[in-house]
Amino acid sequence: MPDALPDASPDRQSAYRWFVLALATVAQVGGCFLVQGLGGLGPYLQAAFRLDAAEVGLAMSAAQMTPIVGFVVAGLLLDRFSERLIVGAGAIMVATALLAAARAEQYGDVLFWLFVASIGYCTIQPGGGKVVAAWFPAHARGLAMGIRQAGLPLGAALGALILPVAAARHGWRAAFDLGAVAALASGLLFAALYRQPPDPLPERRRAAGLWRERLTELAPRLPRIVLPGVTLVSVQFCVTVYLPLDLRDRFGIPVDTGVKLLFLAQFFGALGRVGLAAWSDRSPRGREFPLAVSTAAILAGLAAYIAAPGLPVWLVAVIAAWLGFFGYGWFGPWIALVTEAAPRGAVGFMLGFALAINQIVVVLTPPAFGALRDATGTYVYGWYVVAGAAAVALAQLSRRSAGGA
Repeated sequence: MPDALPDASPDRQSAYRWFVLALATVAQVGGCFLVQGLGGLGPYLQAAFRLDAAEVGLAMSAAQMTPIVGFVVAGLLLDRFSERLIVGAGAIMVATALLAAARAEQYGDVLFWLFVASIGYCTIQPGGGKVVAAWFPAHARGLAMGIRQAGLPLGAALGALILPVAAARHGWRAAFDLGAVAALASGLLFAALYRQPPDPLPERRRAAGLWRERLTELAPRLPRIVLPGVTLVSVQFCVTVYLPLDLRDRFGIPVDTGVKLLFLAQFFGALGRVGLAAWSDRSPRGREFPLAVSTAAILAGLAAYIAAPGLPVWLVAVIAAWLGFFGYGWFGPWIALVTEAAPRGAVGFMLGFALAINQIVVVLTPPAFGALRDATGTYVYGWYVVAGAAAVALAQLSRRSAGGA
């Protein structure tokens, strides 16, 4: 089976790139369906294994730990080998590990298999980003990245909507089995149907190079992307893991309602990734300006959320949707910024390295947030901490966007 599009005419390429985008988005949705949808299963895992808040956070950390290194390795592999091979193999690993986790008897074993699943998941984020960067020109790349990256909150939203229902009716193990099927089907669909462009990115034409050379090229480009990435991703994952539990403990909202509000936040997050990324394509002040606006909106949403207990549920839902739109949507323009900041011939490595830095925060934040709740008896102080981090990022982004950097 050939690995390139047989008809390289401009019209055929233009039509096929949208098919490629759909494939990459579906792969993202299926790959993160359970890995990112664990927040909806938090109450069920807590009840099954008698966990405290910090231990619930460890489930998300286990599922996100390997990408600290794995995103970088995946980026290097994507600069050398076919995206079909890398993403397809990753999907098989995710599915196999989730099936094993569903049969575990101890919580420690569940954490181990989630860790193994995270190895396969490493291929999906940089793989899809590399595909979009290869097929779409710069003037449309933000929109395409936003659509593709919407697959993450969309997959998480579907997980938050479907997985708790499966867990309530058939047990948490059935929910893990369902996540395995979603990962395998979407990943193999991508591997079977994807073709690389007739004129691939420069990195396809040469070896990936030494790590030291890559890091030397990347070092001056990292400051503009690292701070907003690590601060905003901390907000995103605290919402993902702890929203239903916080709504139950601090608001008195039942778990099933809290899970629906998490779905609402993630659904609006998918819309935000598309809308904010499309805006960043047309922003005369660069991609930092939409990021700065998103960060300011997140701070406003966190302030409203911290003060929300006692408000009617419909108003809490509005706040959740607002936090979802901006608290997940920021990633669309940010990932487009990452690809454009990459040195020539190093898009895969740049994506992997930037995502790996974010991943350190993804691993550390949920259990730290939960431990702070266990120590203080409330989630409020954790929300203050992530709001403070977002305020620091806003100061940097405001300076850069004001300077046109």
